[in-house]
Amino acid sequence: MKKTYKIEVDCANCANKMEEAAKKTEGVLDASVNFMALKMNVIFEEGCDHKEVMKQVLKNCKKVEDDCEIYIS
Repeated sequence: MKKTYKIEVDCANCANKMEEAAKKTEGVLDASVNFMALKMNVIFEEGCDHKEVMKQVLKNCKKVEDDCEIYIS
């Protein structure tokens, strides 16, 4: 399953940090961040609860960039 999320981040370097943190999260097959569009695309592993995985993605992103935001709906 692939989903797109609106994000808030201050700079391209911070967006790269968010992307790397998301990719390392259990349940995520791949992730990409488009800084200009302020969007994150996430491909989830089959059968996982994407809402729970995104909570962990946000937690991991906050560790590397504490003032970032991912709007999980």
